[in-house]
Amino acid sequence: MRADAQANRERILAAAEEVFSAAGEAGSTDEIARRAGVGIGTVFRHFPAKQDLIEATLVRHFEGLTAQARALADSDPAAALRELIEAMVDTGATKLLMIGWLRDTSGTLPDAAMRASQQTRRAVGALLRRAQAADAIRPDVSVDEVYLLVRGLALGATQRPIKPAIQRKALDIVLAGLAAS
Repeated sequence: MRADAQANRERILAAAEEVFSAAGEAGSTDEIARRAGVGIGTVFRHFPAKQDLIEATLVRHFEGLTAQARALADSDPAAALRELIEAMVDTGATKLLMIGWLRDTSGTLPDAAMRASQQTRRAVGALLRRAQAADAIRPDVSVDEVYLLVRGLALGATQRPIKPAIQRKALDIVLAGLAAS
């Protein structure tokens, strides 16, 4: 893909995440094009259907979290895990909405989204194991439990707006519960 086409694609995906976060599935491709600074034709050349755009936005989201987790791999284990969990909670509401829009009747995600999700899960697991090895997190905590806690905090934000200070405090409480004694 040409560099300018790749740059347009990235701007479209960033704009799509903003629009879907603000307006939900009702977010329009016209608004996405406007925010990305491209024409609507450019959006449809990259993403012929809205489902394609939603899927690519979700994949980009997972890839960003995976890259962040990998970048944190050499940081202080407890701080790295906290930073990643904060990012997951901060963006989790939009991610959960997009997952809901993409699941088919059997509850399955498209292959690309599933692969990206699994890569993120492995990266989160690696940070969790590092934090456990450093005695910062309880050894009996699993990735499934971390995901459940993140999902709970993110779902809470979808019900009504939550002040950032309250969200940080709730995250502090959750992380205190995960901490090794």
